[in-house]
Amino acid sequence: MSFTDTLKRSLGFEEPETVKRDNNNESALENLSNMINNLTKSEGRSNSPRQQPQNRQYQPRPSPVNNPRPSPSPRPSPQQDYVDDDYVIIPEQSFYEIVLIRPKTIDDINYVVDQVLEENNPVILDLSFLERESAANFKLAGDKINQMRSRYGVQALLLAKTDDKELIIVSPKKVRVINKG
Repeated sequence: MSFTDTLKRSLGFEEPETVKRDNNNESALENLSNMINNLTKSEGRSNSPRQQPQNRQYQPRPSPVNNPRPSPSPRPSPQQDYVDDDYVIIPEQSFYEIVLIRPKTIDDINYVVDQVLEENNPVILDLSFLERESAANFKLAGDKINQMRSRYGVQALLLAKTDDKELIIVSPKKVRVINKG
Protein backbone atom coordinates (compact mmCIF):
# COMPACT_ATOMS: atom_id res chain seq x y z
CA MET A 1 0.00 0.00 0.00
CA SER A 2 1.40 3.39 -0.93
CA PHE A 3 1.93 6.34 1.36
CA THR A 4 -0.96 8.29 -0.16
CA ASP A 5 -3.34 5.34 0.30
CA THR A 6 -2.31 5.03 3.93
CA LEU A 7 -2.71 8.76 4.43
CA LYS A 8 -6.19 8.77 2.86
CA ARG A 9 -7.21 5.84 4.99
CA SER A 10 -5.89 7.44 8.19
CA LEU A 11 -7.71 10.72 7.42
CA GLY A 12 -10.95 8.86 6.80
CA PHE A 13 -11.27 9.35 3.06
CA GLU A 14 -10.98 5.63 2.31
CA GLU A 15 -11.71 2.58 4.40
CA PRO A 16 -9.50 -0.47 4.53
CA GLU A 17 -10.81 -3.34 2.42
CA THR A 18 -11.48 -5.58 5.44
CA VAL A 19 -13.65 -2.92 7.02
CA LYS A 20 -15.52 -2.45 3.71
CA ARG A 21 -16.33 -6.14 3.49
CA ASP A 22 -17.40 -6.46 7.13
CA ASN A 23 -19.46 -3.32 7.31
CA ASN A 24 -21.34 -3.28 4.01
CA ASN A 25 -24.70 -3.13 5.78
CA GLU A 26 -23.80 -0.43 8.29
CA SER A 27 -24.58 3.20 7.69
CA ALA A 28 -22.00 5.85 6.80
CA LEU A 29 -22.13 7.34 10.31
CA GLU A 30 -21.32 4.03 11.91
CA ASN A 31 -18.40 3.54 9.49
CA LEU A 32 -17.03 6.93 10.36
CA SER A 33 -17.33 6.38 14.10
CA ASN A 34 -15.67 2.94 13.81
CA MET A 35 -12.77 4.41 11.89
CA ILE A 36 -12.32 7.19 14.44
CA ASN A 37 -12.39 4.67 17.25
CA ASN A 38 -9.83 2.49 15.46
CA LEU A 39 -7.57 5.47 14.93
CA THR A 40 -7.80 6.65 18.53
CA LYS A 41 -7.16 3.14 19.84
CA SER A 42 -4.05 2.72 17.68
CA GLU A 43 -2.80 6.22 18.47
CA GLY A 44 -3.64 5.89 22.14
CA ARG A 45 -0.53 3.84 22.66
CA SER A 46 1.69 6.30 20.83
CA ASN A 47 4.14 8.77 22.32
CA SER A 48 1.56 11.22 23.61
CA PRO A 49 2.99 13.13 26.60
CA ARG A 50 -0.28 13.00 28.58
CA GLN A 51 -0.36 9.23 28.70
CA GLN A 52 3.25 8.65 29.69
CA PRO A 53 3.92 8.18 33.38
CA GLN A 54 5.31 11.27 35.07
CA ASN A 55 7.64 9.37 37.44
CA ARG A 56 10.18 8.59 34.76
CA GLN A 57 13.75 9.28 35.87
CA TYR A 58 16.31 11.10 33.76
CA GLN A 59 18.90 8.73 32.40
CA PRO A 60 21.99 10.17 30.73
CA ARG A 61 22.82 9.07 27.24
CA PRO A 62 25.76 6.74 26.95
CA SER A 63 28.84 8.59 25.80
CA PRO A 64 30.27 7.57 22.43
CA VAL A 65 33.36 5.43 22.52
CA ASN A 66 36.35 7.16 20.98
CA ASN A 67 38.63 4.98 18.95
CA PRO A 68 42.15 6.18 19.85
CA ARG A 69 43.75 4.43 16.87
CA PRO A 70 41.49 4.56 13.85
CA SER A 71 42.40 2.03 11.24
CA PRO A 72 43.88 3.62 8.12
CA SER A 73 41.90 3.37 4.95
CA PRO A 74 43.44 1.03 2.41
CA ARG A 75 45.32 2.50 -0.50
CA PRO A 76 43.53 2.25 -3.80
CA SER A 77 44.83 -0.44 -6.06
CA PRO A 78 46.19 0.59 -9.48
CA GLN A 79 43.20 -1.02 -11.18
CA GLN A 80 40.68 1.34 -9.54
CA ASP A 81 39.30 4.25 -11.48
CA TYR A 82 40.12 7.65 -10.08
CA VAL A 83 37.10 9.24 -11.78
CA ASP A 84 35.14 9.26 -8.51
CA ASP A 85 37.81 11.23 -6.68
CA ASP A 86 36.90 14.90 -6.91
CA TYR A 87 39.43 17.41 -5.75
CA VAL A 88 38.34 20.99 -5.30
CA ILE A 89 41.02 23.64 -5.41
CA ILE A 90 39.87 26.99 -4.14
CA PRO A 91 42.28 29.75 -5.11
CA GLU A 92 42.83 32.79 -2.99
CA GLN A 93 41.54 34.87 -5.88
CA SER A 94 38.69 33.70 -8.06
CA PHE A 95 40.73 34.45 -11.18
CA TYR A 96 44.02 35.94 -12.26
CA GLU A 97 44.35 38.51 -14.99
CA ILE A 98 47.51 38.06 -17.00
CA VAL A 99 48.44 41.47 -18.32
CA LEU A 100 50.42 41.75 -21.56
CA ILE A 101 52.06 45.17 -21.80
CA ARG A 102 54.75 46.91 -23.83
CA PRO A 103 55.94 49.64 -21.43
CA LYS A 104 57.00 52.89 -23.02
CA THR A 105 57.55 55.02 -19.91
CA ILE A 106 58.45 54.61 -16.26
CA ASP A 107 54.75 55.05 -15.42
CA ASP A 108 54.05 51.85 -17.35
CA ILE A 109 56.74 50.08 -15.29
CA ASN A 110 55.12 51.40 -12.09
CA TYR A 111 51.78 50.01 -13.34
CA VAL A 112 53.46 46.61 -13.77
CA VAL A 113 54.83 46.79 -10.22
CA ASP A 114 51.33 47.59 -8.88
CA GLN A 115 49.77 44.73 -10.83
CA VAL A 116 52.28 42.21 -9.51
CA LEU A 117 52.56 43.38 -5.90
CA GLU A 118 49.12 44.86 -5.17
CA GLU A 119 46.79 42.87 -7.42
CA ASN A 120 48.77 39.58 -7.43
CA ASN A 121 48.41 39.32 -11.21
CA PRO A 122 51.16 37.96 -13.47
CA VAL A 123 52.39 40.34 -16.17
CA ILE A 124 54.05 39.59 -19.49
CA LEU A 125 56.37 42.44 -20.48
CA ASP A 126 57.83 43.29 -23.84
CA LEU A 127 60.86 45.42 -22.97
CA SER A 128 62.12 45.76 -26.55
CA PHE A 129 60.73 49.30 -26.95
CA LEU A 130 62.46 50.51 -23.78
CA GLU A 131 65.69 48.81 -24.85
CA ARG A 132 65.70 50.55 -28.24
CA GLU A 133 64.41 54.00 -27.23
CA SER A 134 65.79 54.67 -23.75
CA ALA A 135 68.69 52.78 -22.24
CA ALA A 136 68.24 54.59 -18.89
CA ASN A 137 64.55 53.55 -18.61
CA PHE A 138 65.46 50.01 -19.69
CA LYS A 139 68.06 49.83 -16.90
CA LEU A 140 65.57 51.29 -14.39
CA ALA A 141 62.96 48.68 -15.41
CA GLY A 142 65.54 45.91 -14.89
CA ASP A 143 66.42 47.33 -11.47
CA LYS A 144 62.75 47.42 -10.41
CA ILE A 145 62.26 43.80 -11.49
CA ASN A 146 65.38 42.76 -9.55
CA GLN A 147 64.13 44.65 -6.45
CA MET A 148 60.75 42.89 -6.68
CA ARG A 149 62.54 39.54 -6.94
CA SER A 150 64.77 40.15 -3.92
CA ARG A 151 62.27 41.92 -1.62
CA TYR A 152 58.95 40.24 -2.44
CA GLY A 153 59.88 36.87 -3.91
CA VAL A 154 58.51 37.76 -7.34
CA GLN A 155 59.45 35.40 -10.17
CA ALA A 156 60.74 36.73 -13.47
CA LEU A 157 61.40 34.42 -16.41
CA LEU A 158 62.63 35.31 -19.86
CA LEU A 159 60.14 33.88 -22.35
CA ALA A 160 61.71 34.97 -25.63
CA LYS A 161 64.48 37.22 -26.86
CA THR A 162 64.68 38.14 -30.51
CA ASP A 163 65.73 41.22 -32.46
CA ASP A 164 62.28 42.77 -32.19
CA LYS A 165 60.98 41.28 -28.88
CA GLU A 166 62.16 40.72 -25.35
CA LEU A 167 59.34 38.97 -23.46
CA ILE A 168 59.56 38.50 -19.70
CA ILE A 169 56.87 37.07 -17.43
CA VAL A 170 56.78 38.57 -13.95
CA SER A 171 54.55 36.76 -11.46
CA PRO A 172 53.86 37.26 -7.75
CA LYS A 173 55.11 34.80 -5.16
CA LYS A 174 51.67 33.16 -4.85
CA VAL A 175 51.54 32.30 -8.55
CA ARG A 176 54.17 29.68 -9.33
CA VAL A 177 55.77 29.77 -12.78
CA ILE A 178 57.91 26.74 -13.57
CA ASN A 179 60.53 26.65 -16.32
CA LYS A 180 60.51 23.13 -17.75
CA GLY A 181 62.60 23.88 -20.85
